[in-house]
Amino acid sequence: MTDVVDADELLRRMQRARACALEEERAWRSRSDALRPSDPEGSREAAVRTLAYETVLRVLDEILTPGRQPGTAERSD
Repeated sequence: MTDVVDADELLRRMQRARACALEEERAWRSRSDALRPSDPEGSREAAVRTLAYETVLRVLDEILTPGRQPGTAERSD
């Protein structure tokens, strides 16, 4: 990928990535909840994937809106 993109395009791509990650996080959470009674192992795997997407969302949120996330502390190095 050698395309050069401007800051606005980069921001749009990160916003699309965040929207996609949010959709996936919700889907995996639903899957985990649905599998819990009948397939505990499948539910655990879906829960792990949910956590992975939550992490991606936290990272993208911090990039897109720095300092607005609860639990983020500013470093005073």
